Amino acid sequence: TLDLAGRWDPRGFARATAALAPLRPDVLHSHMKHADLVGARVAASAGVPLVSTLHLVEDAVTPVGRVKRRLAARARMRAAAHTVTVSEALRRWYLATFGADPRRVSTVRNGVLPPAALSRGRRLALRAEAGAGPGTVLVTCLGVLRAGKGHDQLLRAVERLPEDAGVRLALAGDGPLGTRLRRAVASSPALRERVTLLGFRRDVGALLQASDVVVQPSLFDALPTSLIHALAAGVPAVASAVGGIPEIVTPATGVLVPPGDVGALARALLGLAREPGRRRSLGASARGRFEREFDARVWAERLRRLYERVLAEPAAVPS
Repeated sequence: TLDLAGRWDPRGFARATAALAPLRPDVLHSHMKHADLVGARVAASAGVPLVSTLHLVEDAVTPVGRVKRRLAARARMRAAAHTVTVSEALRRWYLATFGADPRRVSTVRNGVLPPAALSRGRRLALRAEAGAGPGTVLVTCLGVLRAGKGHDQLLRAVERLPEDAGVRLALAGDGPLGTRLRRAVASSPALRERVTLLGFRRDVGALLQASDVVVQPSLFDALPTSLIHALAAGVPAVASAVGGIPEIVTPATGVLVPPGDVGALARALLGLAREPGRRRSLGASARGRFEREFDARVWAERLRRLYERVLAEPAAVPS
C-alpha cells in the first residue's frame, strides 16, 4: 500500500499518514517492530490509540538487531495503548525483557479460516505429488526453511526410522536452507526414499488435509501458524514443546517432544505411523480445538473486544 523500498524506509511516516487520513480510523493496529515505529508517530498525529501486536521472540539478534528491537520497544511502550502477544510464551518473554506494564499487554492467539473441503481425487493427487502411495503415512512439515526450525533434526529422525515404518516426509516451503537440505536428502539413500521437497506452496489447507500427520520440530517458535492450520485440517501433530507450541498442541491433539531431541522425534513419528486409530482420534480433537480457540472468527471477536476496551479508556487516545 505504501510502496516502500523496505521495512525501514523513512518515507513510511508521511505515506502512512496520507493513506490513513481519508479512513479516519478509530484505532491504529501495527504489527512487527518496524510498523510500531511508524504507527507510534502516525497514531499520535491522528489522535487515535495504537494497538501493537508482537509475533516473534527476538532473543537471538545481532548488535544492530538489538538496537532496532530497543527502539521499537521504547516507541511501543510510550505510544501503544495496548500490546498484543500471539502467545503466553511471547508475553512472558516481552515482560521479562523490557519491563513493560503487564496491565497493558495481553495474549490474543492468531486465528485462521477453515480450509475448503478437499475432494477425494484432489487428496489422492496431492499425496501422489508428495510421493505417498497406498498404505503410506504422509507426514508434512510446513514452513520457511531457515535456521531454528529444526529441519536438520527432522531429517535425522526420519533417517532413523525402520525400513518398514511406511512413512513419507513432505517438506513444504523454501528459504535460506533450501539448497543445503536438498543436498542432504540427495546424499542419503534412506532420505532419498523417504523425503519429498515440495517447495513453496499456496495450497496449505489442501496439502494438510491430504496429510496424515504434521510435524513442527522448531527449536524456538512464538506461535507457528502451520500448527493452527493443522488443527483446522483435523490432522494430529508431532511438535517441539517450546515457545507457544504447547498452547496449540495438547496431548489431546498430538505429541510434544523436547526440542532438538532426534530420538524422541523419531519415536513419536513412528508411534503415530503405526496407530491409525489414534491418528483419527487426535485429528478429531484437533478440529474441535480449532473451532473453539483458533477459528478466525473467534480471533476477530477477541480483537474487537480488545479495541472496545481500549477505546473506553480516555488515556489511550494521544493528546
